[in-house]
Amino acid sequence: MTTAFTQSSVNPQQARPQLPTMPTGWPIGSYESYEQAQRAVDHLAGTDFPVTDVTIVGVEPVLVERIAGRMNWRRLLGNAAMSGALFGLFLGLVLSMLNPGAGLIPIGIGLVAGIGFNLLFGALGYAASPNKRGFISQSQLVARRYDVLSQPRNAEKGRELLADLAARSAFGH
Repeated sequence: MTTAFTQSSVNPQQARPQLPTMPTGWPIGSYESYEQAQRAVDHLAGTDFPVTDVTIVGVEPVLVERIAGRMNWRRLLGNAAMSGALFGLFLGLVLSMLNPGAGLIPIGIGLVAGIGFNLLFGALGYAASPNKRGFISQSQLVARRYDVLSQPRNAEKGRELLADLAARSAFGH
């Protein structure tokens, strides 16, 4: 039997869910940024706290789309040519290693073919797209806050440790 996609664990109680499931546990801290939540878990990890009982949960997810610049034909064709050149150069290098007597010819052919095909398919794809956007963007899923949860058996200890961290941070230590 193959177990390539299963998770094995020494202790079955510590096994993580195989499918997406809602997190369990009691809240022991709430933070405005993921970095702060990570810092809290790092603090717990630096103590005797069993961090395998801890989960960071992003609450109220928000999709943020950051605009990176304008999209036009010139930019599209420039990006297509650049990525085609890199792919063609790689392919040409591989072909020249397979046939050492060919010299630089496979590299040149790969470079020209990569640029040509990528320009053609990039232009056709953009022209055929019914919802052409005039900008380039990157999407990111963020949360309004990040809760740190712990299993009930260790929740009180976790709250005390994180309260200690907050107190030390407030006094600048």
